[in-house]
Amino acid sequence: MPQHRERPRRLYGVMTTSTLIARKRDGQELSEAQIATLVRDYTNGTIPDYQMAAFCMAVYFRGLTPRETLTLTRCMVESGEVMSWHHLPGPTVDKHSTGGVGDKTSLVVAPLVAAAGSFVPMISGRSLGFSGGTLDKLEAIPGFEVQLSPSHFRRVVEKCGCVLAGQTTELAPADRKLYALRDATATVECIPLICASILSKKLAEGTDGLVLDVKVGEGAFMRTVEEASQLAGVLTDVGNGMGTQTIALITDMNQPLGRAVGNALEVREAIETLKGEGPEDLLHLSEKIASRMLALGGHPEELGAARAKVSSALESGQALDRLRRVVEAQGGDARVVDHPDLLPTARFQQDIPADRDGFVAGINPRTIGQVVMSLGAGRDRMSDTIDHSVGVVLRKKVGDPVHRSESLCTVHYNESSRFEAIREIIVGAFAVQAQRSDPPMLIKAVVD
Repeated sequence: MPQHRERPRRLYGVMTTSTLIARKRDGQELSEAQIATLVRDYTNGTIPDYQMAAFCMAVYFRGLTPRETLTLTRCMVESGEVMSWHHLPGPTVDKHSTGGVGDKTSLVVAPLVAAAGSFVPMISGRSLGFSGGTLDKLEAIPGFEVQLSPSHFRRVVEKCGCVLAGQTTELAPADRKLYALRDATATVECIPLICASILSKKLAEGTDGLVLDVKVGEGAFMRTVEEASQLAGVLTDVGNGMGTQTIALITDMNQPLGRAVGNALEVREAIETLKGEGPEDLLHLSEKIASRMLALGGHPEELGAARAKVSSALESGQALDRLRRVVEAQGGDARVVDHPDLLPTARFQQDIPADRDGFVAGINPRTIGQVVMSLGAGRDRMSDTIDHSVGVVLRKKVGDPVHRSESLCTVHYNESSRFEAIREIIVGAFAVQAQRSDPPMLIKAVVD
């Protein structure tokens, strides 16, 4: 009879890949060497997707210990290049948001912090689902290039003080491969894996400090303060454990941030905010994040000095000028900073009126995000093409009075059939009641 050879199995000490998966399935702790080999072999293709999917599902149900989470993050960082900025004449800092509706703070904060004296080598992502992506917003600017070579990335930071770009192939390749697998296997919402994914990209930037904006509420992946606090605690523990000063703000996402939701509309609002004319909540949160970035690891008096620098950068117009320089350095039409009408504009705008008198008691951000996505501003798959011009602009927010037939929001759209499909859904996203409700507290906690 012919001899059948068993396929060689990768050994981890005396363990095969399947045995290692079984250990995690049974809740046992893995060694640093086992995790390191697992990450290395999955990144180079030795371990197939189906085995790594099984490992992720085991982690989803069993979790990781703090040591395992730190090790996994470090190994994912070390799977590619780690940038160095020691030659710059100042500290390097960054921020990351866990995702929300109308969250365009990166477009405000990066040039603001650069104008105030620090360097911001910001790597951002794209939208997937109801939550918008910074790169998609930036690509609403004609000609703006988000995929930069490492040398171009460095030149923009050195020239402008900040850069707003996508992940390069050299940075954290393990995360790029693993995230696609998690998205396809329903293992995205797992705190240890979320932590390793977020921090592997951010720590590979080589920054001195990191401020995390952990969203909580109906328009966030973390629905409760308890969940958000747990994620914030793990992120700050691992970030600091990796030698990067890390703090987290837990911020509200029970209504959209600002008034604009949609790519070009959000770019316009970010520009208005850098001119001191943006919505109060967006300006407030941007100033808080920027101040924390400037004063990472500092004493209370240093935070006060940072706030003064942020205010000066806004009032002097230096932050707006930084954005102008970044747009130009990344190939975009810098005229949009002074003439936002050059941004893509939808063919139609339609107001959605209130059906009663009262006060706005709630605006479901998840519904608004899904509506904007259905208009063409988002994607179900990363390969989908998006429409940068469409979106929703809120005319009322929580706590505002509203009269019957007064506009709750304006919908910007290009296809009438899409608008008709979502008209009633938008009305249902707004809760109007007789008594006034206070707006939700924007910053709920600081974790450091």
